[in-house]
Amino acid sequence: MAEVVLDKICKTFGGSLHVIKDLSLTVRDGEFLILVGPSGCGKSTALRMIAGLEEISSGTLSIGGENVEDYAPKDRDIAMVFQSYALYPHMTVFDNIAFSMKLAGKSKAERVKRVTEIAKTLQLETLLASKPASLSGGQRQRVAMGRAMVREPAAFLMDEPLSNLDAKLRVQMRAEIASLQRQLGVTTIYVTHDQTEAMTMGDRVAVLKGGVLQQIDTPKVLYNHPANVFVAGFIGSPSMNLFEGRLKDRQIELSGFSIPVPEAVFAASPRLADYDGKPVIFGIRPEDLYDPKLVSGAAHPTIPATVKSIEELGSELIVHLNIDALRIDSGDPDAVEDLSGAANAVAKFEAVSTIAAAQRIALAIDVRKLHFFDPQSLLAI
Repeated sequence: MAEVVLDKICKTFGGSLHVIKDLSLTVRDGEFLILVGPSGCGKSTALRMIAGLEEISSGTLSIGGENVEDYAPKDRDIAMVFQSYALYPHMTVFDNIAFSMKLAGKSKAERVKRVTEIAKTLQLETLLASKPASLSGGQRQRVAMGRAMVREPAAFLMDEPLSNLDAKLRVQMRAEIASLQRQLGVTTIYVTHDQTEAMTMGDRVAVLKGGVLQQIDTPKVLYNHPANVFVAGFIGSPSMNLFEGRLKDRQIELSGFSIPVPEAVFAASPRLADYDGKPVIFGIRPEDLYDPKLVSGAAHPTIPATVKSIEELGSELIVHLNIDALRIDSGDPDAVEDLSGAANAVAKFEAVSTIAAAQRIALAIDVRKLHFFDPQSLLAI
């Protein structure tokens, strides 16, 4: 196990294409760190530089307190798990897992002992004589994990290892990998573009955009206190609703209506008072918007809205709405266009809601959960 430290790491192609820009982060000994971001943000390139598969243009990289920029991949004491599994098709599960031990000259008795231990941990004991072609996707993934584990590396590097699995198996495997990492206590850096994967697996999550680190923190802090508009819009599914407005006299003024801002919000963000009379970007998560018929009492103010379309998910409804406010683009290039036409807000309602498409409603909003951002810097206020 080892601490991995990236200090002002840069990667440039052709002298002008900056893929990674001054990336600095410390992965603590035994930590499970997730690198997440949209396609092309540089997360896989960063992982490949740590592995030694990509040359570092500038900056320093250390593993276990030792600078390794000039080390070959095999000398960095890391093990990498790829998206494609990269198993040898002509070898059995046992031989795939034991391959690195065989290359290192370990005795057959040592190989049998170690592979048996790993197979038990990964529930592969009955499959050791099988070949990859006869295995399911999840079983192949566990074999790839076993091959990495057998080396007892200082750190695991995982590059989108679950992207080839179906949705149900992805859920199962991410729970298994997270549990296994806690059991082994090995420093792990895991790359994914799936923010749900990131939020459910990592001790901390580092969000990248355009090769620049946007925020690194625990999943809970990222969700509740995003550092900027991009993180606010990227983390969460469906993503946070972001709108333009003007803050005046403890209210957000929009076209034809206003939203009161509680004193508690100003107390939590003292700088917000400096924006009185100025434009702001404000955000509200879908789960903090309610069907007014299902909110007890008059706890939340309401805003006028029209239901555009409804997605029934069994346990909840995803409701697409039109409100008279200008929605802001978070800057996520992978964001899916809203298929509901002109709908500019998304809410999560309880499944018992009886609302219908084209219905005009008074949309209840939990104003205690409002987020505010500067319209110029796009940073959280």
